[in-house]
Amino acid sequence: MKTKQWTRLVAVAALSITVLTPRQLLAQKMKVGYWTSGFSLGFGAVMEQVKFAEKEGLNIEWVKFAEVNGPTRAIVSNAIDVAFAAPSTNSMGIAADGVPVKIVLATQVAEAQIVVSDGSPIKTMTDLKGKKVGMSPPGSANHAITTAILDLNFGIKPNDYSIAPGNEAQLAQFLIQKKIDAGVLRSVTIAQMGDVKLRRLGGLVDEWKKLTKSDAPPILAVTIAYSDYLAKNPDAAAKFIVAARNALQYGSKNKPRVAEILQKAANMNATDSRAYASQWDGAYIATFESQDIASLKRMYDIVKAASGATKDPPDSAFDTGPYTRSKQMK
Repeated sequence: MKTKQWTRLVAVAALSITVLTPRQLLAQKMKVGYWTSGFSLGFGAVMEQVKFAEKEGLNIEWVKFAEVNGPTRAIVSNAIDVAFAAPSTNSMGIAADGVPVKIVLATQVAEAQIVVSDGSPIKTMTDLKGKKVGMSPPGSANHAITTAILDLNFGIKPNDYSIAPGNEAQLAQFLIQKKIDAGVLRSVTIAQMGDVKLRRLGGLVDEWKKLTKSDAPPILAVTIAYSDYLAKNPDAAAKFIVAARNALQYGSKNKPRVAEILQKAANMNATDSRAYASQWDGAYIATFESQDIASLKRMYDIVKAASGATKDPPDSAFDTGPYTRSKQMK
């Protein structure tokens, strides 16, 4: 009798293991890092606070970084499994250097406007010859994209104008104080400048599409996963992408809630948080189609030429598998 009872217990235990294994795999902790001081904050904070990944059955440990390249450095050392909204060119750079990572999703557009003060005599992009233009520092994606657009779309070579490098806050001040003739500013920065009257000469997204003859925007940030984690947890990566798509839709439809989240997560005032949330649709994406990969590769070619780098990321670094699986999930 005892033998029969023991046999039944073993059978029940085996059945329980069979049933629970998929859940246990999904419940394995995923360490996700993101930068909390830049524009990636909005997407990351909504993902974290509304728990979209957890709703897909994932066990997330959010690791926050105060410096833009923090997530990519952490994934190089295998301290995190996934870097969310990591700088695109830096991510391709570490893949080119042989770091075992995969790019699995595009999450942020390299969006900015080329603007002048409302009373400026500069009327068109070609008028920027001989002028001082404020933009992000050399080595950044926005710097490479802007200089490529001026050169290839308007015939304005780098030696035809001078550059004043700076972060968004510095560039806004330079423009207000008339220390520069034009500035390359993100729309969220412009929205937060309140009553300052500016005039738009052009936008990076529109000009990039003209340059590449494609509908894909320039991509500022991507999601990258450590290759070993991805190989062992393909469903978890796909579910994380489902969560990102759901968060993208939520932010688009619930901008007042996004503003509330930003007030708490970033200690923003109400006006700035609303201005930030209003730019959601133009800043964030959650896609990884062939045209997105082509846009990333073209961006890297431009950055590589500007920096003197010689290596390209291998094609295997652009992994569409998790994205394709995510589209099959509810």
